[in-house]
Amino acid sequence: MALAIRDVREQDLDAVLALNNAAGRSILALDTSHLRYFFEHAEYFRVAEIDGHLAGFLIALREGAHYDSPNYRWFSEHYSQFVYIDRIVIANSYRRHGLGRIFYCDVHSYAEVRVPLLTCEVFLEPRNDVVVLFHGTYGFQEVDQQQMGTDGPKVSLLARDLASYGYVRETWLDHGGLPDVPWLTERLHAVTAAPSQQRIAGERHP
Repeated sequence: MALAIRDVREQDLDAVLALNNAAGRSILALDTSHLRYFFEHAEYFRVAEIDGHLAGFLIALREGAHYDSPNYRWFSEHYSQFVYIDRIVIANSYRRHGLGRIFYCDVHSYAEVRVPLLTCEVFLEPRNDVVVLFHGTYGFQEVDQQQMGTDGPKVSLLARDLASYGYVRETWLDHGGLPDVPWLTERLHAVTAAPSQQRIAGERHP
């Protein structure tokens, strides 16, 4: 089994959209405009490819995005720097292969050299103990709870301190930036709209 974790490509978007919208009620549906926003603006948007087949994806945003998710807004109001995991989706046929942990290791590696905090949320209504336990064993701590909208589900807002960030900041970020090596390369994505046109309503991840 050949596994690759790589940045999303435009030709992946139809498969990503289909995978997202087949994931069930734990993942809010996407339309093409929402997906295009993520493609053009998400700092982290990577897919898992197994033997040439799309097996899953994870989307994460940095602070400062024009993104109207109530959970993203909460983190924006409370923290100056963070990476926010918006959603992770694994295809049914590739679940129980550890892809969730592989993605979380990868996004952690991305985040810890850029920000002090990795954030996300999990649904408490309906509560999924497997998802809650997964995040707890990966070092996330609850920092608050909130209701999504007037009649939406309650969520647990989670954050994980990234201990390596302080060393990286003092050694590199405060002195010219990260080393020029492939594994530290930023994702290349086009910003095609003016800031006033870039805001989009938020979604969630499991």
